[in-house]
Amino acid sequence: MPTAVNSTSGAPSAANRESNNLSVNDRISRFTAPSRSLTPPNDHTLFHSKTRCFVYGLQPRAVQGMLDFDFICKRKTPSVAGIIYTFGGQFVSKMYWGTSETLLPVYQSVEKAIAKHSEVDTVVNFASSRSVYQSTMELMEYPQIRSIAIIAEGVPERRAREILHVAKKKGITIIGPATVGGIKPGAYKIGNTGGMMDNIVASKLYRPGSVAYVSKSGGMSNELNNIIANTTDGVYEGVAIGGDRYPGTTFIDHLLRYEADPNCKILVLLGEVGGVEEYRVIEAVKSGQIKKPVVAWAIGTVAGMLKTEVQFGHAGSFANSQLETANMKNKSMKEAGIFVPETFEDMPAMLAEVYQGLLKKGIIKPAAEPIVPKIPIDYSWAQELGLIRKPAAFISTISDDRGQELLYAGMPISDVFKENIGIGGVMSLLWFRRRLPDFASRFLEMVLMMTADHGPAVSGAMNTIITTRAGKDLISALVSGLLTIGSRFGGALDGAAEEFTKAYDQGMSPRDFVDTMRKENKLIPGIGHRVKSRNNPDLRVELVKEFVKNNFPTYKLLDYALAVETVTTSKKDNLILNVDGCIAVCFVDLLRHSGAFTPEEAEDYLKMGVLNGLFVLGRSIGLIAHFLDQKRLRTGLYRHPWDDITYLLPNLAGGAPGNEGRVEVSM
Repeated sequence: MPTAVNSTSGAPSAANRESNNLSVNDRISRFTAPSRSLTPPNDHTLFHSKTRCFVYGLQPRAVQGMLDFDFICKRKTPSVAGIIYTFGGQFVSKMYWGTSETLLPVYQSVEKAIAKHSEVDTVVNFASSRSVYQSTMELMEYPQIRSIAIIAEGVPERRAREILHVAKKKGITIIGPATVGGIKPGAYKIGNTGGMMDNIVASKLYRPGSVAYVSKSGGMSNELNNIIANTTDGVYEGVAIGGDRYPGTTFIDHLLRYEADPNCKILVLLGEVGGVEEYRVIEAVKSGQIKKPVVAWAIGTVAGMLKTEVQFGHAGSFANSQLETANMKNKSMKEAGIFVPETFEDMPAMLAEVYQGLLKKGIIKPAAEPIVPKIPIDYSWAQELGLIRKPAAFISTISDDRGQELLYAGMPISDVFKENIGIGGVMSLLWFRRRLPDFASRFLEMVLMMTADHGPAVSGAMNTIITTRAGKDLISALVSGLLTIGSRFGGALDGAAEEFTKAYDQGMSPRDFVDTMRKENKLIPGIGHRVKSRNNPDLRVELVKEFVKNNFPTYKLLDYALAVETVTTSKKDNLILNVDGCIAVCFVDLLRHSGAFTPEEAEDYLKMGVLNGLFVLGRSIGLIAHFLDQKRLRTGLYRHPWDDITYLLPNLAGGAPGNEGRVEVSM
């Protein structure tokens, strides 16, 4: 136990009693401007405006916060030289320097990072509590590293003591474990210290003041930043040592640095219940080792009002004896001549009084206030705060993946499966932005099944097969087949819907429609089949007609198309309503008479080519099947046989007549 504990166990000395009876102003008058020869230059400096560091661990938000702080402090070079991420996968990390993008190197080992950056002497270690011991020990093997901040909580105490032991032998400063870090206004900040940029600007941490503090709590250090900014010329430096029982550095370590720094005029200590580190500060004040005014408070005085022992938030905030209680610490600090308020709420007033006293004596000479820097703010954060309005490049009214759950036209994906709406239901949501009646969803699924494949001989399937046999991938083979879809292959659906609908809407009789198309020398899309006829019907057409007649509320266009079929088959038996025509007219009936669409919406969807979309979606199933079939069979490159090609080349050599089509081939 430190000697400070024994010295406080008795009554305060006469000198201390005399000091406590003086007013704050009288006690301030004892302080004079500190000598500038206390220590050799820079011995007290832990961080400065040229400090360069590594961030150990992939922490883009923390790194960006450090770079933003550097930028508003008008640093010429970023404080972060690089990121050490031993899991690999990245070699650069895109960041912002102000409003411009920049790239930070990402190293897969400490050795590589050290080799590239001889100027780096500081590391912010974000490694987890499981790996922080090993990573810190490795970092301390390199002599250029002089300071390490350990952010992780839950570091085993034995490991923390081992780290501290090695650090002391090597002269390395450890901040933490379980720390938010520290800050040197206008120069450097560790990780997430200081909070968001608006808070940093509000606390004027972009320029140095005259007050330096040390605290156990990272959260309370933000409170101190605010108090100091509102009552003095601002923070000169602040460190949160962490709340564990064995911190790498203690209160006295940093307060002695501040004492030795001629630019620091007031020291602030925020202690807490548990431990005896405050008593070391008391001894330093008593012995004259610390001459500058110290404003202090130990948090946790409420514990004295409770009937049972209380463990506060930090691992070390537990009083094992009367000396470790917050009340005893505050009493002892006050008796030693430290400025201790009656309550924490009185601390701002006491700090302001101490500051004003030094200001009047000329010990503190505030610098001119710089222009408040503009804060670089990420677009996504500004948008979340509602600070910007920007026209979107794209609009989506069918799906949304921004929340916790994917939405299809407003329907959570979990409900899609819970209600078992099927692929037809999903199509209705994504294609039409609404839930269609069950019969409509089942009809869509029926169309997909009907159009899935039509054998290997059709142009789309043939293209897919040839592309597959050429060794191409699935996407290439599928696209080569889909690209054949048009007016001659697959286009009958759109054409049939257009022609039958136009004739029906114009009030043309089925015979007039047939005669009109004949006069215009047009084939009727959706009429005719190469094999099937009235006496040998297409079973697919029969299935569609049966489903529609049993489920659709009305099917006026289907009835019209069947009446047209009666006219055409009277002329030729195979001029039947084929599957393309049947699907097309039934789909128009669905849009017009299901009750789900307005007449305007129904017409819009037809003009958009939604029927073509149905054919593409259905036929994709079959084209993929042909790709898989050819891959499964391991077929080789396809070459079309010569005997299936008629070669008709011009006779430029002047040969005998009748040889125009003959081709000499040499192998």
